[in-house]
Amino acid sequence: MQGQRRQGGRRRGAAKPKVCRFCESKVNYIDFKDAETLMKFQTEKGKILPRRITGNCLDHQKKLAIAIKRARIIALVY
Repeated sequence: MQGQRRQGGRRRGAAKPKVCRFCESKVNYIDFKDAETLMKFQTEKGKILPRRITGNCLDHQKKLAIAIKRARIIALVY
């Protein structure tokens, strides 16, 4: 099998650094009543997406998690 190449292999390029959306727009407070924004950071089943996927900074990810949990209590999001 020497000399044969694997076809269809994917190459990983340089990953673009993810930037926190909330830091870009200088948001201090994430409103739990804004259901549309909160839904973007959840899966279809309602799980909160992790930082490595969303690109949020630690501070805003914590605030986002709290906002989602508050919205769940009053049934704005799943």
